[in-house]
Amino acid sequence: MEIILKQDVENLGFIDDIVTVKNGYGRNFLIPHGFAVLATTSAKKVLAETLKQRAYKEEKLIKDATKIADAIKELEIKITAKTGDGTKLFGSVNNGNVSEALAAEGHKVDKKYIKVEGGNIKRLGKYNATIRLHRAVIVDIPVDVIAEAQ
Repeated sequence: MEIILKQDVENLGFIDDIVTVKNGYGRNFLIPHGFAVLATTSAKKVLAETLKQRAYKEEKLIKDATKIADAIKELEIKITAKTGDGTKLFGSVNNGNVSEALAAEGHKVDKKYIKVEGGNIKRLGKYNATIRLHRAVIVDIPVDVIAEAQ
């Protein structure tokens, strides 16, 4: 079944992509939840016209995202956390903590666009986080989890 995505779907595609999915997934989940519509010939024509009009706006968005990415690349994120025995943390550090640390540095990035290597960090050390500012602009930044001074 060919469908047109109406919003980004994890591990499937981005908004306005035409993707092929199994019939049940499209009919029972994507279309009823408003994530997609059937890719009929008329829907494809409307999509082509929309994409043509959006090309200029997209170029500006990529330029802005690249500027933010260059600024973020220069940052060194340090997150302090309470520790127990040795290097083990009380709780964990996740994408929300990285988002808060970026906001403290003056770069507001929603946590859903940040992926921390390994999901949740449960030990002190250096890790990597991937930030998706745009479908064409993805930045990897180092995250250093350090012990909170007691």
